[in-house]
Amino acid sequence: MYIDPNTGGILFQALAAAFVAVSGLLLVFSGRIRSYISQLRRKARKDKTEDQE
Repeated sequence: MYIDPNTGGILFQALAAAFVAVSGLLLVFSGRIRSYISQLRRKARKDKTEDQE
């Protein structure tokens, strides 16, 4: 299968832009993501200790 060099460049640029967008979103919302994960962990621990009692 032949891929034109210009098509490869466009695909690379699109993938690079998508990567930058996703990493930027993760950076912007990293605080919220961390707090959500910690809430889930606390809830799991709380449920585990209640089951043991």
